[in-house]
Amino acid sequence: MTSIETRLDSARLALKCGLGLAAFLAGLDKFFNLLANWEGYVSPLAKAVLPVGPTTFMYVAGIIEMAVGLAILTRWTALASYVAMVWLVLIAANLVTTGMYFDVAVRDVEMAIGAYALARLTEVKEAAVPAGAQPRWKATAA
Repeated sequence: MTSIETRLDSARLALKCGLGLAAFLAGLDKFFNLLANWEGYVSPLAKAVLPVGPTTFMYVAGIIEMAVGLAILTRWTALASYVAMVWLVLIAANLVTTGMYFDVAVRDVEMAIGAYALARLTEVKEAAVPAGAQPRWKATAA
């Protein structure tokens, strides 16, 4: 790998680990409420249209977040990062409709931007190494 590829890949790996673990752990915490009272983040507008109560909704959200987090950490990084990006923007929109939690909404939009960056960096990395081919650094090391 060239120096620029190494530096870009270290940024990609940092985003991959950070976003993957954050999604998984936030999803897991939907069942324990150690980090936050997650039901409190559901806006009255969302509560009015949900077919289930806020607790059940958060359990479902937790399962989805854990799945997305695991997918980011494994071979489905690009696709899962796009899913996380959309999910985070929807969470931010929900938070804005509460009339509170604007700081958390801004954080989630920033995380969505990070998820987009991870998806794009992953696509570039995957395009640089054709499927089944050895990475250039392995081919030159022999």
